[in-house]
Amino acid sequence: MSVSTHVLDSVLGRPAAGMVVQLFAGDELLGEGVTDADGRFRLADRDTGTGPHRVVFATGSWFLEQGRETFYPSVSLDFTVVDGTAHHHVPLLLAPFAFSTYRGS
Repeated sequence: MSVSTHVLDSVLGRPAAGMVVQLFAGDELLGEGVTDADGRFRLADRDTGTGPHRVVFATGSWFLEQGRETFYPSVSLDFTVVDGTAHHHVPLLLAPFAFSTYRGS
């Protein structure tokens, strides 16, 4: 299984480069890193098991570094892995006072 993300700043219409992202299975930290210049990061390239997973985006510190206010100090997205062999893409469309997500491909 693999897990990736793509974070886009929907206000500026640009990738959210330099954001810290973490992947958890239950309470276990499986991966952590920073989005690249295109706002992308591959959180896992190995079998993380089935069941509940969570991606946490450090949105508060990212906005602070830009001198921008935000309502959300972090965004946590919970999802369930049913097929452990499948790729899971968890994108985040971000604004200072709103966000949305979907199951990507």
